[in-house]
Amino acid sequence: MDLAFFPELDAFFGGLFLFCAFLLRYLVVAGGAFLVFYVWWKRRWARWKIQEKFPGREKLRMEILFSLSTFVIFALMGVLVMWMLRQGWTQLYFKIDEYGVPWMIASILLMILLHDTYFYWTHRLMHVRWIFPYVHKVHHLSNNPSPWSSFSFHPAEAVVEAGIVPLIAFLIPAHPLALLIFFLYMTVLNVIGHLGYELLPKGFTKHPLFKWSLTSTHHNMHHRFTKCNYGLYFSVWDRIMGTNHKEYDAHFEEIKNRS
Repeated sequence: MDLAFFPELDAFFGGLFLFCAFLLRYLVVAGGAFLVFYVWWKRRWARWKIQEKFPGREKLRMEILFSLSTFVIFALMGVLVMWMLRQGWTQLYFKIDEYGVPWMIASILLMILLHDTYFYWTHRLMHVRWIFPYVHKVHHLSNNPSPWSSFSFHPAEAVVEAGIVPLIAFLIPAHPLALLIFFLYMTVLNVIGHLGYELLPKGFTKHPLFKWSLTSTHHNMHHRFTKCNYGLYFSVWDRIMGTNHKEYDAHFEEIKNRS
């Protein structure tokens, strides 16, 4: 797959293209999840709603508006990466056979692990008392999150969240297709974290293998209690640093035992 046209994209049209791509991804993934769980099958899934109340229309409108500003910043960060590429400051490549398929798969896994670490520590930093009100408070206005909450960030936080992209481009030889798969994975997992419903089976958080993967309950508790459960994809850093909520397992089981 030759994507050599990518570095030649004009900055304005490249940024516009990226904004539309981010918006479309949000509408399909977050919007689809909202339709399924908050509109069409709301009653069918009601017993597994983590918080019984539903967010009001004003809150949902706020989340969507902040998400739109987030995508503007994400698009600008994409333009920055294109500029870095032209300066020779990235490790992006455009022919799969340059590194082969095994490396492309490995690069996606590396991106996920790097992002999980980046997110945990920047997330904890944003919870520092004198930083929180100016950077992260907007996201926590969604104390009962919905799929629309997944990208509802203050512009300053959006810059922090988008920072993973130039970091990946600088550190990891990455094909645009691998980046696309990573972005899709990130979006789906982010929406699941803000879904507001727990879909995973009983015992998931205590299973020796699965307990390392995070659940909707895990991130929902972060939105409710704030000073816990900082992880994104995995619970590794929360477990190492002792920041998992003590009642996480019990709360997960309580939700799954509802009749």
